[in-house]
Amino acid sequence: MRASERAYAALREDILEWRLEPGTVLGEVEQSERLGISRTPLREALARLLSDGLVAAQGGRGLVVTAVSVSDIAQLFELRQALEQQIARQAAQHRDPAVFETLAAEFRVAPDLLERSDHAGYYELVARFDAAMDAASANTYLVTALRSLRPHLVRLRRISRDNNSRLRAAAREHLLIVEAVAAGDSELAASATHVHLHQSLTSILATAQMLSTHR
Repeated sequence: MRASERAYAALREDILEWRLEPGTVLGEVEQSERLGISRTPLREALARLLSDGLVAAQGGRGLVVTAVSVSDIAQLFELRQALEQQIARQAAQHRDPAVFETLAAEFRVAPDLLERSDHAGYYELVARFDAAMDAASANTYLVTALRSLRPHLVRLRRISRDNNSRLRAAAREHLLIVEAVAAGDSELAASATHVHLHQSLTSILATAQMLSTHR
């Protein structure tokens, strides 16, 4: 892997996991030393993060990690609703039932992962759910549009990652989506997706507002 790709992957993960918080200045000297690379591949990595919308130029400060505002959250979810509901409809039409029956079995026991505080295992299951939905939708344009949103959605999800009650509810909501897709019920899949995203948005907004109040 090229140095610029390693730097991009490392910085992206640090941003998504909030190890580099919104507003953090990404100084070239500091980051090149931290990552053990020269400034040229670092600049290439930063350019990709700029294109992703994860960093932005701020006058006189260089590049900084972008903020996550309540307005941003609402706007992201507006687009997410439109894309994911349509993907759910199409996934139900084109799905391989065996794939989604297997996922359904895993989501039924997902609360066990959360009981053990295995958040990484739960998020890995959600990532496989996303990949299965993308593949089953058979629409490259929808999938490409949604994938451009996902880094931002991962950042939002981390806001409430310690809320196990919300994660258990989300697991049940995912199960309803998966069961509807497995059954080939397009409208039920879209409706279950709508409910899941509404509940997710409500939870994230409440947590973000609480965090801003305590700052």
